[in-house]
Amino acid sequence: MTTTGSPSLETASTPAQGHAATAARPGGRAWWVLGVLCFVYVLNFLDRQLISILAKPIQDELQISDGQLGLITGLYFALFYCIIALPVGWLADKTNRVRVLSFACFLWSAATMACGLARSYPQLVAARITVGIGEAGGVPPSYAIISDYFPSGMRGRALGLYNMGPAIGAALGVAFGASIAAAFSWRDAFISIGVVGILTSFIVLFFVREPKRGGLDAAPAVDAPLPAPTPATENFWETFRTFFARPSLRLIAFAGGATQFVTYAIVNFTVLFLMREKGMTLNEIAIYYALLIGIATSTGMYVSGRLVDWLSRRSMSAYAYVPAAGLTLAVPFFIGFVWAPDWPLAMAFLAVPTFFNFFYLSPAVALVQEEVKPSQRVLSGALLLLVMNLIGLGFGPTYLGMASDFFRNGHPDNSLQLAFYTLIPFYILAIGLFLWLARVLRREGTAIGGRAS
Repeated sequence: MTTTGSPSLETASTPAQGHAATAARPGGRAWWVLGVLCFVYVLNFLDRQLISILAKPIQDELQISDGQLGLITGLYFALFYCIIALPVGWLADKTNRVRVLSFACFLWSAATMACGLARSYPQLVAARITVGIGEAGGVPPSYAIISDYFPSGMRGRALGLYNMGPAIGAALGVAFGASIAAAFSWRDAFISIGVVGILTSFIVLFFVREPKRGGLDAAPAVDAPLPAPTPATENFWETFRTFFARPSLRLIAFAGGATQFVTYAIVNFTVLFLMREKGMTLNEIAIYYALLIGIATSTGMYVSGRLVDWLSRRSMSAYAYVPAAGLTLAVPFFIGFVWAPDWPLAMAFLAVPTFFNFFYLSPAVALVQEEVKPSQRVLSGALLLLVMNLIGLGFGPTYLGMASDFFRNGHPDNSLQLAFYTLIPFYILAIGLFLWLARVLRREGTAIGGRAS
């Protein structure tokens, strides 16, 4: 049952060390919960990306253009995903987060099955919108649950492991989705994966415990004045104002959005690009691209989480410099990927930006979870995702699909290649925003006597 309880911890503190949570180490239950939530995130991202992975057979059967594909994987999905995330985050902050997550997993999995039953583009749009509504309740509650199972100083690592979910989900989606579609049909892939998600929703409901909110946050010093009592849950608008009043939180959201504009555009069209313009087959995609995206993205997620845990002890600006450095290193290899004349060389180039492109996510999530009150974590995580996903998921794939349609009239054989080149300025914009954030974090750290850079 999802009864509320304290996470299993091993502590190594003494009275001289202050609050025990500062030296708490997560026990077996915390790692079990992290594993379950990571698997849910795997399914969340797998279901989200499956339509992009199977874009070629879906386009062939339903006769949809790159622009329509961009809308269905971008704007149509993101509008509902982002808007619903706010009331879901508010509800989860007021109620049982585990039950909210379980219901959300059930809903998006059932909608994924409906995608496999769609017989027209409007039916596919309706099913995808429902997937977006369900997935809105997946990530924000998980961020807060993890932050109440792992103490400060380990949250970057824990969230880094959790954020490997998209990489694993994309890899499994490519491997199993493409294999099932090649052996049977793209419809069978949607239905099979939807069934797995429904079963997983019951595992979450019955085997994950709701942790105590803020149970692992450091207590104030003995001589420090106690803060005035606050309600267990913050008012929706108070959390909203708090989030957007902080320059650092605003900037991490917009910098993450600019990054996601690039990453979602790339991820949502790479399989189609490799098949249509580089000559790969579904079976080759299922092996080589699945391995690349699984290994490179998950490693990047974990490395960035470890880096930010280590570097942020010295300087809060690490939350900005880590993603800025990653994106800077990614740009030349991304250009090589788009230019490459054949798919083996393109895949070799693609490995590097796939590793570095996701250096932003763990620092962004960890910074927000560190900077807000425990009772604001779900909604603040939802606000972060609202900004990032509305900009990135909503407009990145939509823009790239429309750009490809635009170039297709004069360049029918390489329209996606030309569209990919136009993403380079957005890389530069994202890097600039993270560097701006670094300055803000240094200023905020100095102003409050925190970890200045």
